[in-house]
Amino acid sequence: MDLLINRLTVSILVAGCLVAWFLQLIAHSPISPTPLILQPSYKREGHLAKNNALQAVEKLGEGFLDRPEDTAVDSRGLIYTATQDGWVKRMHLNGSWENWKMVGLASIGLTVSKSGDVLVCTPGLGLLKVSDDQISLLASEINGIPIRVADAVVEASDGSVYFSDASTKFEIDKWVLDLLEAKPYGRLLKYDPITRKTTVLLDGLWFANGVALSPREDYIVICESWKFRCLKHWIKGEKLGSTEILIENLPGAPDNIHIAADGRSYWIALVGIRSRTLEFVYRYGILKHVFATYPNLLEWIGFEKSRAMVVKVGEEGEPIISLEDPNGKVMSFVTSANEVGNYLYLGSLNANFLGRLSAPKVGD
Repeated sequence: MDLLINRLTVSILVAGCLVAWFLQLIAHSPISPTPLILQPSYKREGHLAKNNALQAVEKLGEGFLDRPEDTAVDSRGLIYTATQDGWVKRMHLNGSWENWKMVGLASIGLTVSKSGDVLVCTPGLGLLKVSDDQISLLASEINGIPIRVADAVVEASDGSVYFSDASTKFEIDKWVLDLLEAKPYGRLLKYDPITRKTTVLLDGLWFANGVALSPREDYIVICESWKFRCLKHWIKGEKLGSTEILIENLPGAPDNIHIAADGRSYWIALVGIRSRTLEFVYRYGILKHVFATYPNLLEWIGFEKSRAMVVKVGEEGEPIISLEDPNGKVMSFVTSANEVGNYLYLGSLNANFLGRLSAPKVGD
C-alpha cells in the first residue's frame, strides 16, 4: 500500500510540474498560435517528379554576393540583385560585378521600372526607388500601420506598383514565428505614382510573398507561403476585386514568382520547409509554443537546411516542369527563379552566389 501511495504521489508531482511548465511556456511564448491542418501536397510524380537538375547550376559572383534573394534585369541586360549586406549589386554584360548602391538594410524583392529605376523592397524601411543619382522612399506606412516586411514588387505598364507586405506583426528576422503562429498577417499593396499614395488591395494573407502580373495585366498573382499556395487577385475586368486560387498544396512554400520568357506561364521558387514534421507541428498549438520558445529545436524539423526547388506553372496553375536539388548539395533555400533570355537565374538566402542554368524547354 505504501509503495502504491508513493507512486501515486510521484505521479501527481510530475503531472503538476508538467502543468506548471506548460502554463509558463504559454505565458512566455512570443506567439499566440492557431492549429492548422494542411491538405496533402502534390505527389512527386509527372511534372513534379524528383530530379537533381539544379545541381548543374553555374555560380555567378561567388563570394561577392551575400545571400541574394531575387533578381531583376534592365533594358540593357544588366542583372540586379539585393543582398543581405545592404547593397544592391549588378552584373554587367561581360560578367563583372559592381557594388551599385548601398540602401543600408538587407533587401529582398526588386524590379526594374519602366523609367529604368530599380524598385526595391527593404524590410524595416518599405518600398524604395533606387537610381544612379539617388535613393528615395516611396512608401513606409498605410494609415499609421508600418509596412513592416516589404517583400516583392512588380510594376504595371501604367506605372502602378504592386508589392507585398509579408507580415504586419513580425519583423523579417522573426519570420519563423510568423510561420509557427500561422495567422494571416500579410497584405497586397498598391502604390500610385501620380497621387503617391499606397492602398491595401488585399489583406488577410498567410505571409504574402512573391507577386507577378498576368500577361494581360488583369490580375496579380500573390504567393501565400504558409498556405503553400498562390492566389489570383483580379484588378481589371468583370472579376475586379475578386480572388481565386491559382495553385495550392505545393510541395514547398512559394517565395518569389516571375513570369516566364514565354509570357504565359510562371516560375515559382519553393522554399523546402514543408515536411511531415512541420505538418504535425502545425496541428497542435502547444508544439508551436515549444518551438517558438526554444527556437534551437527548429533544427530538428530540418527545414533550414532543406532542398532547393523551382516549378513552372501555366496560367491555370497546371505544373509544367520542376527543377530540384533534393539534398541541397549545390543549392538550398532557393527563393527566386527569373528567366532572362536563355538562362534561369536563381536567388538563394543560403548562398554567396547567384545560380544560372540554361532555361529548360518543356520536355527536357
